[in-house]
Amino acid sequence: MAAYLSIAILVTTLLQLVPALALLTPCRTSCGSVAIKYPFGVDDGCGAPQFRNMFNCNSTTELFFVTPSGNYKVESIDYDKQTMVVYDPAMSTCSILQPHHDFKMTDIQSAIIPPTSDTVFALLNCSVDSPVLNHYSYLCFNFSGHSCEELYGACNAFRVFHFLTNSTPPCCFTGYDTVRTMSMNILDCTHYTSVVNADGLRGIGPLDWVYGIKLTYMLPEGGCRRCTQSGGTCGFDTETEGRLCLCSASSNSTRECGGGTFVSKGYTKNKFLNL
Repeated sequence: MAAYLSIAILVTTLLQLVPALALLTPCRTSCGSVAIKYPFGVDDGCGAPQFRNMFNCNSTTELFFVTPSGNYKVESIDYDKQTMVVYDPAMSTCSILQPHHDFKMTDIQSAIIPPTSDTVFALLNCSVDSPVLNHYSYLCFNFSGHSCEELYGACNAFRVFHFLTNSTPPCCFTGYDTVRTMSMNILDCTHYTSVVNADGLRGIGPLDWVYGIKLTYMLPEGGCRRCTQSGGTCGFDTETEGRLCLCSASSNSTRECGGGTFVSKGYTKNKFLNL
C-alpha cells in the first residue's frame, strides 16, 4: 500500500511540474540550426510586432521567410550585422533553370527588411523590347565587370539561351527596386537569378557565386536588452500588438519581470515602454 501511495505522489508531482517546465520557454529560440532572436519570432506574440507572421518553422525544422510571392528558406541570420540570407527554391541558378516567377514583398517588408545594396538581381534572356534595355536602361549597371556572355557561357543552366537563339540574349544586372516595381512580364525577361555579396565578386566566376537574397533590418526603437536581462523574452500582445516582456513563472522577479505583472495564456507578461 505504501509503495502504491509513493508512486501516486510521484506521478502527481511530475504532472504538476510539466506546466511549470513549459513556462520556461514561451517562445521558440531556434528552428533547426537557425537561432531565433529578437526582433524575430515564429510563435505569435513573440519578437517585435512589425515582423509578425513573416516567419514559419515547418515540420522538418526549416525556417522560412514568408512573402506574397512564396516562402523563402532562411539560410542564415547575422544578428550582429542585422542581415539575413534567404534562398528561393524556385529561383534559377547556375546549375538549374526554373520556370520564371516574381519576387514580391509587402510594402511593410520592403520598408523594414529590404534586400541589401550588394544583392544583385540578374534578369536573363530579355527581349530587345525590354524596358530595361530601352527607356529604363539606366536601371542596369556594371556588375563587378561581369557580362551576359560570361553568365550564359559558364552556367550549364543558362547555356540553353545560347542554343535557342544562336547568339547572346540581352541580360540586365539590377537592384531590388527594379523587380519591386516591374513584374517579370513587364520586364520582358524569361528568368532571373540573384547573387549576394556582389561587391566582393570581381574576378570570381558565376560557378562560385553565392545565389540567394540578403536582407537587412533595423531593431525597433527601444530594443530588448532590459527585458532579456531580467530573464524575460520580448514579445507583444496578440490583440493590441502592444509590446510586452514575456516572463517565466520560475524566474526571479525583477523590475521588468516582477511587480505589476499579470498572467495570461499560461505565462507571465509584463508591460514595458523601454526595454
